[in-house]
Amino acid sequence: MEPTNDQDPSYYHQVVDCQWACPAHTNVPGYIRLIAQGQFDDAYMLNRESNVFPGILGRTCDRPCEPACRRDRVDGNPVAICRLKRVAADLKGDITDRLPAIPAEKNGKRVACVGAGPSSLTVANDLMPHGYNVVMFEQFDRPGGLMRTNIPEFRLPDKVLDSETQVILDMGVEVRYNSPVTSLRALLDEGFDAVFVGVGAPRGKELDLPGRRDEVESHIHIGIDWLESVAFGHVTEIGKRVLIIGVGNTAMDCCRSSRRLGGTDIKVMARRPREFFKASAWELDDAEEEGVEIVVNHAPKRFVIEDGKLVGMEFDVLEWDEGAKRSTTLSTVTVPCDDVILAIGQENAFPWIERDLGLEFGEWDMPVVDQLTHQSSLPGVFFGGDAAWGPKNIIWAVAHGHAAAISIHNHCTGVALEDRPPVGMTLVSQKMGMSEWSYHNDYNPSPRQKMTHIELTKRFESLDLEVELGFSAEQTAREVQRCLNCDVQTAFEAPLCIECDACIDICPVQCLTITSNGSEADLRGRLSAPSVNLHQALFVSDALPQTGRVMVKDENVCVHCGLCAERCPTSAWDMALFDLQIPYAASANFIPVPQRVASGATAQARR
Repeated sequence: MEPTNDQDPSYYHQVVDCQWACPAHTNVPGYIRLIAQGQFDDAYMLNRESNVFPGILGRTCDRPCEPACRRDRVDGNPVAICRLKRVAADLKGDITDRLPAIPAEKNGKRVACVGAGPSSLTVANDLMPHGYNVVMFEQFDRPGGLMRTNIPEFRLPDKVLDSETQVILDMGVEVRYNSPVTSLRALLDEGFDAVFVGVGAPRGKELDLPGRRDEVESHIHIGIDWLESVAFGHVTEIGKRVLIIGVGNTAMDCCRSSRRLGGTDIKVMARRPREFFKASAWELDDAEEEGVEIVVNHAPKRFVIEDGKLVGMEFDVLEWDEGAKRSTTLSTVTVPCDDVILAIGQENAFPWIERDLGLEFGEWDMPVVDQLTHQSSLPGVFFGGDAAWGPKNIIWAVAHGHAAAISIHNHCTGVALEDRPPVGMTLVSQKMGMSEWSYHNDYNPSPRQKMTHIELTKRFESLDLEVELGFSAEQTAREVQRCLNCDVQTAFEAPLCIECDACIDICPVQCLTITSNGSEADLRGRLSAPSVNLHQALFVSDALPQTGRVMVKDENVCVHCGLCAERCPTSAWDMALFDLQIPYAASANFIPVPQRVASGATAQARR
């Protein structure tokens, strides 16, 4: 194998598994260390540079970072990354003076954002510091998009949503509420220099089964429309017996909201076994804790309607093969109910975009959008969030907003859209003495902390009563110490190695091997510990001066304990803090967050 190019930021970035897995590439270990030091303002701002909504996402994120967490490979439980994000948001002080500076003199460019959801808000957050006039068109009377209409208040309180969205609007964004866009042509005729479409996926999927059109009392609901009506107070009650069709996160919000609106016998009906559900595991746990029954292997067959009134649903009971690809019908059952909520997915809808503008539509009547630039086939019109490639989640919408803002800035300044600012990095030694490091490298055996919830007997008193209460100070102190500091990298200098094997002897997980070079498959077969994750690269050094062999490190196995660097007699191994420098349209206007590893620590640049 060729020697690893550790000057490429993407190499070390992939080693920080949580940050790599996050669509917005939030510096997770960095903000966890800041929380450990009580630097909550700094932790919040470090979060905000990438994810924009730490308080919102600290409650609602789908947590792609946590399955990737290295701690999960150690004891089977990842660090509670999302909940620590909430700690920083809940305990921060006034950060107004640390927000992007907005120039009094504008640059003369006007950008329209269709929708006031997370993607559009991120675009505004990134463009306002450059002097743009951003005009946001929102169909409702409040911002937030699907964060407001589809996430119940018992999960995301209005005060948190209002606070973090208002920070962006206070930058000077012009918001036109109660103003749905009904014609893209008319919007373009207003002379905007660019248009960003962030309208989400606003249409819930139908279930057109026998009986669907026979019901006259409106007890069959589309999930996202029903949640929207609940959010704005148009729906205040539901029947005692409720069936939820679907097992995604929207279904979980529907069943738990039903419980608060008077439902007592609530069933979530799933076609497949539990291991194939789309809903997050913690959402399923919370629903079941609240008395919701989850019924597997039941396929909807028809709505049972009597005299125009819904009285039940008929289901085929299925048996699936391994992998749940093919099923056999075992029997048919009828489940009585008063209401049915359909939460089987969401679709995009663009009836307001004329088809003769030059904006190309492809499969599923979705706009053709460039994956890198987010521009459609109509120059100057960009898409992001669920509107771009279908439903995902908030953190993906934020990532899209950052990328689209760069493209819009390029478009308005005459720069090629594909000309992206380069990603950079810093790598700074954390050595403070012969065997002392400016980060906490001891393994902490504490188990993952369990979030405290409001008492079950009280949580149904009101729709706006937040269920999760956050971590206590003691829980926070334990949880931050579970982080393995994956961004403190093992940095190796081959010319200094004397091949004494001290590092190999002391490594607690056997991630190091000195051996002759070979192909990747050959090397993986000769490592000290089994190499099972082929998606994470091996570190391969230059030829060692004594024998010409190479130092090989399986990054998947390493736990960043630093013992190799402590033991090395020649300092061939070092522990160096990696900081990924991500370009954002607004990043030049942020007051940098100090990358503290320990209070009062000094560090010298390794490179």
